[in-house]
Amino acid sequence: MLRVGLVLAAFAIGATSLVVLTENETHDKIIENERQTLLNAINAVIAKDQYNNEILADTVVLEANNQLGTNENSIVYRARLNDEPVAVVLSAIAPNGYNGKIKLLVGIAFDGRLTGVRVISHKETPGLGDKIDTKKADWILNFKGLSLSNPNVSKWKVKKDGGEFDQFTGATITPRAVVTAVKNSLLYFDAHRDELFVISETEK
Repeated sequence: MLRVGLVLAAFAIGATSLVVLTENETHDKIIENERQTLLNAINAVIAKDQYNNEILADTVVLEANNQLGTNENSIVYRARLNDEPVAVVLSAIAPNGYNGKIKLLVGIAFDGRLTGVRVISHKETPGLGDKIDTKKADWILNFKGLSLSNPNVSKWKVKKDGGEFDQFTGATITPRAVVTAVKNSLLYFDAHRDELFVISETEK
């Protein structure tokens, strides 16, 4: 009986170790998948051949900010090429979409031009407001290369409001919210450009 007991105990220990090992491997895979998903989203707004730093590690944390529409801390990702500033990726929220908040990633080059904008979360109406999603339309791709001077900041509105940006047929609220959020991101960057790229002593 003693031998049987020892065998069962050894089996139980082995099985437990296998479960722990499997759980650890699964956890690692989840972490890596999340990391890759984030990196893909960043590379959608800043081309990966434009920087050579570890962008996921080169970050600064922003406190909740009304101009960016955030109500909690957010992370800014900083792209550099041979240690020279290239661009940042800001998280921004358009709080006034037709069906609620629209979450964005906004890429802005050091010279203030947009490198890209993508929607990462929304609840807009299918067939109408969801045209902000690249899976539905290419509308949001038109932000690339624009800045506060192109068009003039006073023209950062949809055409219905006297601005330069197309609205959607039957849906003005959604593009209006996105245009405003992108403009506010540019304004924030313009006011905080240098501090966004500062490397703290702990990062050196």
